[in-house]
Amino acid sequence: MNPIKVLVVDDSAVVRQVISGILSADPGIKVIGTAADPLFAMDKMKTDWPDVITLDVEMPRMDGISFLRKIMAERPTPVVICSTLTEKGAETTLQALSAGAVSIVTKPKSAVRAFLEDASSDLIAQVKAAARVRLSAIRPPLMMRPEQARQGLSPAMLSPQMAPSAGAALAETTHRVVAIGTSTGGTQALEQVLSALPRVSPGIVIVQHMPERITGAFARRLDSLCAIEVKEAETNDRVMPGRALIAPGGRHMSLKRSGAQYHVEISDGPLVNRHRPSVDVLFRSVAKFAGRNAVGIILTGMGDDGAAGLMEMHEAGAATVGQDEASCIVYGMPREAFRRGAVQKQLALSDIAAEIQRYTAI
Repeated sequence: MNPIKVLVVDDSAVVRQVISGILSADPGIKVIGTAADPLFAMDKMKTDWPDVITLDVEMPRMDGISFLRKIMAERPTPVVICSTLTEKGAETTLQALSAGAVSIVTKPKSAVRAFLEDASSDLIAQVKAAARVRLSAIRPPLMMRPEQARQGLSPAMLSPQMAPSAGAALAETTHRVVAIGTSTGGTQALEQVLSALPRVSPGIVIVQHMPERITGAFARRLDSLCAIEVKEAETNDRVMPGRALIAPGGRHMSLKRSGAQYHVEISDGPLVNRHRPSVDVLFRSVAKFAGRNAVGIILTGMGDDGAAGLMEMHEAGAATVGQDEASCIVYGMPREAFRRGAVQKQLALSDIAAEIQRYTAI
């Protein structure tokens, strides 16, 4: 196979040098050029178009988001975002993911060289995964105001016991729990699934592989688009109908049960399957505390995180679903779960919200 052609776009000469050196050391990757800003990048791309672009989002002359949107409109190309771990950087990085970027590699504001060198294996893996993505599976971002989303189900359609107060999750807990795990391509997949759910939906717990600080911005964006409430999870948050809890970046999330009520616990700990949060950590806790009252769903993503945990859910009596290959941006995690026999049913991404709704009345 021909090596993956990569263009590195970053306004920092140090970052360009380090990323180029890391990627060039892998025989499966060829760095065809670097650029200090998008305008220089576009000049280089006229003569040699890359297979993958690594892109900073905060640059002079043209910002990375505008450049990304231009690329995705004219000639869709996999883009790996290299962004700083700041609140502003989190919001901008989230915009990039919504605009079509496939993954994120974070960098600190200082000691960048040492950090990137330590994260070299992750950077190489992200670029190789990006080269395999199905760009046809990337959808345009949704644009909906919160008041529009929350009008998706009128109070008259609910029983008196289930009618929610405005802007809050339904007051009663549920014995049904939906656990979702995803990675590369998952931000768009979750946006499509959660925005299609009505106000009355089972409680949902989610692990999306994502760096710290980004998950809070991601949860707020989804909350603005969805009829259900979406929030970054905190320890002791209740799992309730009409609410989805997303594990915070850099920390594991587990399901716990107290009597008839479910809640989550957020914890530190070692990486599991190279990830924190880990889908396996969540799925195993759901198998233990919810068993046959749970639904496990594994969506697009690179690697095998979640496959073992989904098998434990299946063995505990839970229903298990995997996203099918045709609709995945990266058919890695669902494929491994299916290969191990953990997936009872494979579905297109567009059918998964309806599958979740089937369990509302069970």
